[in-house]
Amino acid sequence: MADSLIPVAPGMETPIEMLEACHERLQAQLATLGRLAAWHQEHGSDRQAQQAATNVMRYFDLAAVNHHLDEEEDLMPALKARIDSGRRDALQALIESILADHQEMFAAWAAMRARLEPISRGAEAELPADEVERFATRYRRHIEREEGEVLPLARELLTEEDIAAMSGAMTGRRRQEGGRRST
Repeated sequence: MADSLIPVAPGMETPIEMLEACHERLQAQLATLGRLAAWHQEHGSDRQAQQAATNVMRYFDLAAVNHHLDEEEDLMPALKARIDSGRRDALQALIESILADHQEMFAAWAAMRARLEPISRGAEAELPADEVERFATRYRRHIEREEGEVLPLARELLTEEDIAAMSGAMTGRRRQEGGRRST
């Protein structure tokens, strides 16, 4: 009976909900990164800092990449195929903006990863809290935009066939990685 109170995470069969759940996990990783920056100031690259840095790197190296691919290769093309002509230009502008964000976030992650990698090995490194906050703020704003603009459009426009195709593509993408769960 108590098990029924445990929320069930969305699976690949519900890709829109899966994208939202990935946003929640991204938020959790951003919170971990913020705590790591504070911890690292006082404790340096101790064992806890190493583990936190490793976990954040693993998440952003795998899950965040897959998440962006899910959006770029599956969600956005499906939206473009379903949008009515009166909203096509607005959707195209939104997609271009989201794709530009993805490129900026990828570059920001490369810089943040360069700071985390030595910490993950126990080496001394700097992890300035202001840089971590800028990185997190960029992601949070992007998530807000996707949840406020892109996902509502997906719920409105996508058909059951679109959802099934996205589900299959997302599942296949993760199988190509050797079965690692990465969202």
